[in-house]
Amino acid sequence: MGNTRNSFDSLVTLEVSGKKYRYHSLQAFAKSARIDLSRIPFSLKILLENLLRREDGVTVRKADIEALARWEPTALPDREIQFMPARVLLQDFTGVPAVADLAAMRAALHRLKGKPSRINPLQPVDLIIDHSVQVDRYGTMAALQENTAIEFERNRERYQFLRWGQMAFDNFRVVPPKTGICHQVNLEYLAHVAMTAELNGATWVYPDTLIGTDSHTTMINGLGVVGWGVGGIEAEAAMLGQPCSMLIPQVVGFRLTGKLKPGATATDLVLTVTQMLRRKGVVGKFVEFFGPGLASLSVADRATIGNMAPEYGATIGIFPVDEQTTAYLRLTGRGALVPLVEAYFKVQGLWHTPDQSESAYSDSLELDLDTVEPCLAGPSRPQDRLLLKDVRNSFRTSLITFMQHEAVKLEKETKERWLGEGGSPMTVAPELAVVHPDRELGALGRCMPLRQPDGTAYSLCHGSIVIAAITSCTNTSNPSVMIAAGLLARNAVKRGLQVKPWVKTSLAPGSKVVADYLVSTGLMSYLEGLHFHLIGYGCTTCIGNSGPLAEHIVKAIVDGGLAVAAVLSGNRNFEGRINSYVRANYLASPPLAVAYALAGNINIDLTHDPLGIDPNGQLVFLKDIWPAEEEVTELVHNHVSAGQFRNTYGNVFTGGELWNGLETPIGELYRWQKQSTYIKEPPFFTNFTAVPAPVADIKGARVLVLLGDSVTTDHISPAGSIGKESPAGRYLISLGVKPEEFNSYGSRRGNHEVMVRGTFANIRIRNHLVPGVEGGVTTWKSTDGKGSEQMFIYDAAMRYHEAKVPLIVIAGKEYGTGSSRDWAAKGTLLMGVRAVIAESFERIHRSNLVGMGILPLQFLPGDTCSSLGLSGDELFDIEGLTSLEPGQRITVKTRLSDGSSGQFSVTVRIDTPNELDYFCHGGILSYVLRQTLK
Repeated sequence: MGNTRNSFDSLVTLEVSGKKYRYHSLQAFAKSARIDLSRIPFSLKILLENLLRREDGVTVRKADIEALARWEPTALPDREIQFMPARVLLQDFTGVPAVADLAAMRAALHRLKGKPSRINPLQPVDLIIDHSVQVDRYGTMAALQENTAIEFERNRERYQFLRWGQMAFDNFRVVPPKTGICHQVNLEYLAHVAMTAELNGATWVYPDTLIGTDSHTTMINGLGVVGWGVGGIEAEAAMLGQPCSMLIPQVVGFRLTGKLKPGATATDLVLTVTQMLRRKGVVGKFVEFFGPGLASLSVADRATIGNMAPEYGATIGIFPVDEQTTAYLRLTGRGALVPLVEAYFKVQGLWHTPDQSESAYSDSLELDLDTVEPCLAGPSRPQDRLLLKDVRNSFRTSLITFMQHEAVKLEKETKERWLGEGGSPMTVAPELAVVHPDRELGALGRCMPLRQPDGTAYSLCHGSIVIAAITSCTNTSNPSVMIAAGLLARNAVKRGLQVKPWVKTSLAPGSKVVADYLVSTGLMSYLEGLHFHLIGYGCTTCIGNSGPLAEHIVKAIVDGGLAVAAVLSGNRNFEGRINSYVRANYLASPPLAVAYALAGNINIDLTHDPLGIDPNGQLVFLKDIWPAEEEVTELVHNHVSAGQFRNTYGNVFTGGELWNGLETPIGELYRWQKQSTYIKEPPFFTNFTAVPAPVADIKGARVLVLLGDSVTTDHISPAGSIGKESPAGRYLISLGVKPEEFNSYGSRRGNHEVMVRGTFANIRIRNHLVPGVEGGVTTWKSTDGKGSEQMFIYDAAMRYHEAKVPLIVIAGKEYGTGSSRDWAAKGTLLMGVRAVIAESFERIHRSNLVGMGILPLQFLPGDTCSSLGLSGDELFDIEGLTSLEPGQRITVKTRLSDGSSGQFSVTVRIDTPNELDYFCHGGILSYVLRQTLK
């Protein structure tokens, strides 16, 4: 703002409520540049304002502004721009390593005789501690208090470290635990829509924008705020004043018409949208929602859709600013912001009205909201939507696959019977019929009889639901679905139904306001009556913090080889994420999560089969207890108020007794504790030099892992539990940490020794170098290629490191889907991997690889590992790296121990000149540190 060149005479003044604001006018720009902006999508206008405000002739040039303003909808992205967000959002899983990197950069600068305090956030940064609470206690009134105490005991070192950061860095605020999920806190409190800043004696106004270290940062798109998820590496660079390098994106328009019909929820809508957009293919693109259907969607509904942008692959899923936006600001206690938001967005031509002309888009698709039906997604991907009536057969199909993978022989007739069964309703949960372990019970296959410690007897079967969780920012931000869950619970209790005893239930809202209105409506007591007690405010089951299952449940699953299920109102259900013992995970709305907890088995058709039997012997169906739309609307209107939001966020940064009682280190340099098992100085700058080493070709590389399609960042760097026999578990045990004190991979991200050992350690990962085996193992090859041995991937990587053998990873389509997990790139680097060759990359992970100095290479269209005849036994030479250019083609040469050889071409997925600079410096943080030294 202070160094703008204002080449287009766009700097003007706006007066609102007697106060004057400086801003860069899009209308003035259009007139000066003689460019028609009427058909430019809303999201690109926000980017255009960003460039106008930051034009300096170096980072942002006049030609960059004109290129964006003359955007061609169907043109392939090839023009780089530099976007600078107004602020940065962190959560604690990603925030701890981010703060650790900044502390390590300060230490490196100190060693090089620089000034450590120069490493400091230049943009406002908010870190919300929300990912550390786990479902250890549940089903009791004391669960919240007990889980909070356990959380602080487990994470004391991490929290002390974050409190140090809060005091050591400027522009850095921390929201303490037990407050809410970062995205919901952002939506309900942090976001201003129109930002203001004081500079050179003037007050400036500009659009609120951000990046966040959680892929679901896009939830804020529902409020009309442009923001997306990035890796921690990219966020750290932005904090230090580096812009986000990006290509001007294509924008896909999603036209909405009609209105949701009774019985369909915002969750059903977002699962439908996710499936449609994933099929369309929108990776790396902006998605913009428009059309007459917008008027019927509240900001909470819109935020539900924006939240799932990573699941449909888009960079953002944006809604425009309109009357729903300002209504939400008033509802959430931010009415004072409305006059400026309304005036600024209207004068900029960014305010949406139903009668305005539609923008031009690169592509488009359309959905009539009236066609949305109740649905779930699963059993392992958010885009695999299933109509409610199809869930049963979906599970049976996946069960057949599971049993075949487990080498269980299934006769053809059995498969056909399982998939074809239906007809008469199930009148009792199959688990309540105690059966012999070898007896088949219809389509359920094997059941294991067991007895709980309290004497309750039942069987656990294929399809038994062992986890039912109302969790995640996606849905708990939305009062309509939360109150619907409470009403369904009320109706179930009044009919005498109970949750089945083998189901672990939990309620983990993203905001304290949720508990306020559930209590105000009187519905909390009914949820508690079904054991959906409040267990904490944070990201729990959805991130893998579901906590342990009861020992007798685990024993039955293991002894019986059972494929059990989880139903959660979350946004992620990837393999091995929710709980290591749960095979099938289904995303559902909060009321359906309650319904399935009543049913107790996923192998059921809720449109046809009863949930249970009431005390009078009458069958109770879902339709009998589903809440009326009118009652949901009435309760939302009467019991969700601005006062609740003001009370909740009045002292949001203060924290409670446990937080304020933590002993906290002080000083601009962090004193690393050698004995710490949570916080260690990351190794990325320990041998740092002022001048980077030249990029070298890769010679004689071995394949560490050979992977298929849709490998997620959870596969690469899991966030859940740490196995005691795993390399990370063995490491912690060697330091005297007991298995019950391991905590999770997510909580250990401040310790690179744990995280590198956890890389590729997901229990469900399938490395094709060891066919038929699940888990983090590979086949190590001797230097001469004649010897081989199966071992943990980490152990093999260390052997290769000792022999000075470089490593590569080969994968299929959509490599790195899912969370914006920087440790999926950091751990890959520390294992010695120099390059990843894949058929395609998910946006954030590709950026993270470059940000850590790992070379992403993409097979040419039509080429695959299989079509090229690659087995993973080859040695690989990747040449031409000394003269790299963004997007160029290079040749990869292969050779086998028998003397045969081959070669194929790949595309270098370093997409911009800025990214090339980062790569040549060994990563973005090394680049920033060297710039600071200058």
